[in-house]
Amino acid sequence: MSLTINDLHLSIGGSKILSGISLEAKPGRTLGIVGESGSGKSMTALSVMQLLPLGSHTTGSINFAEHDLLNAPDELMQDLRGDDIAMIFQEPMTALNPVHTIGDQIAEGICLHTGASKSEAHRQAAKLMADVGLPVERFPLGRFPHQLSGGQRQRVAIAMACAQSPDLLIADEPTTALDVVLQAQILDLLRARVENSGMALMLITHDLAVVADMADDLIVMREGEIVDHGPTKSVLRSLAHPYTAKLAAASTHRPALKPANVALVAAPIVQVQNITRDYSTPRQSLFQKGKPFRAVDDVSFNIRAGESLGLVGASGCGKSTLAKMILALDKPTNGSILINSTDIATADQAAMRPVRCAVQAVFQDPGSSFDPRHTVERLIAEPLHLEPKLSADERRQRVLDALAEVAMPADSLHRYPHEFSGGQRQRLALARALITRPSLIVADEPVSALDVSIRAQILDLIADLRHRLGIAWLFISHDLGVVRAICDEVMVMDAGRIVERGACNSVFDAPQSNAAKALVAATPDLARAIALAENDA
Repeated sequence: MSLTINDLHLSIGGSKILSGISLEAKPGRTLGIVGESGSGKSMTALSVMQLLPLGSHTTGSINFAEHDLLNAPDELMQDLRGDDIAMIFQEPMTALNPVHTIGDQIAEGICLHTGASKSEAHRQAAKLMADVGLPVERFPLGRFPHQLSGGQRQRVAIAMACAQSPDLLIADEPTTALDVVLQAQILDLLRARVENSGMALMLITHDLAVVADMADDLIVMREGEIVDHGPTKSVLRSLAHPYTAKLAAASTHRPALKPANVALVAAPIVQVQNITRDYSTPRQSLFQKGKPFRAVDDVSFNIRAGESLGLVGASGCGKSTLAKMILALDKPTNGSILINSTDIATADQAAMRPVRCAVQAVFQDPGSSFDPRHTVERLIAEPLHLEPKLSADERRQRVLDALAEVAMPADSLHRYPHEFSGGQRQRLALARALITRPSLIVADEPVSALDVSIRAQILDLIADLRHRLGIAWLFISHDLGVVRAICDEVMVMDAGRIVERGACNSVFDAPQSNAAKALVAATPDLARAIALAENDA
């Protein structure tokens, strides 16, 4: 069954959100919808699902299975949702119920729409979990959402959406939180369902490279309107609309890297020496302890002033555990970590104060790392508790200096996080990291949640900060293109070990380890897709 939208207009509280949207998602085909945040992609999807907020007003028509969904009664929509039409939401933590197990949440729709028994529904749920890379041997159905990582929760959401083999699947940024290997597996799973069952797939993303590899047809949205559309290869071949060309250029953007403006010193800022990290597991029985799980296994490396070192690897390989230990948020089971020659595993509180000034972090989602009740001035000044002798005037000047470093205006001081865009919030996160004048910043997926044009701006900013301030970076990402663009060297991590290290171009162009080969093979390549489209002309 196909979905047809004709001249859809949407306004909320008098504000125009969508203007004249017309599209068709056909059986056995994938329709890609791209655009930046605020372009109307998700609101188009929510209009189809009839999950719009209160105060919404729509005109036009949305036709599916001989029903006009805009005028469909609630009873009909309840029958269609999850059975004939399913949606994978962008943020799985808000889509999953925190007080129900993942098994019960997957089984719920199966029981509701098929009348299957609870045991049969759980059996089907176990198979769906295996399909998305979460075998129940390692991820029991009795786990709760908070016991899973973001990528694992997203896979649960995908399993829920695919449970009834819907005729139409709307996937809103389904792979944003996943590493490239797992992303490739999930996209292959969705592609197989489209080909084998004739399902129509509406794939919403800001990643043109993913759409280029997946979609038969492509729609480009901007400010609530469709500005470009057509067969994917045709759109990529011509890049006729300036906005489409802008998105393509931003997707492949690489900042101009200049040597860090810092004097060479003999001692590295960070010296990681043979560290391991073991975690206990549940007891096997009353008299038998669980076998320890080794998350990080005999890892050693150094980071020098002004160096930008990338860390890549599949989900669960130990990247975040390693970062936590460098940030002194966790301690290694064995080995040592020296920050400016201080062993942080054995240092007392007084010795740790300068270390915490020297190492700061920038996280993936700045929105969740800011207290929404506090002003920008208070948020950015938070790390200054490490320097208690500063006066109020000195603290404010440090905040203003940090804002200037990231090109944010001084009048941001008294505003709140929700008043800024995603890119601006990430600039504020960088300002907070800079305020203690650190030697090293640990950046954990700092641009993965950003639109491609904003991502390009943040990468330019990071490259500039590195050059001007001589800051070293440990840059953790699942986007190999971003790592290649911003880092001098890259380490590939697999099963807790560093299996390969070298210059980015050397590792990515000629990977030696199986883990690196898998990452490179799974990474979508927009430049290659455009070249292939041009050759097919």
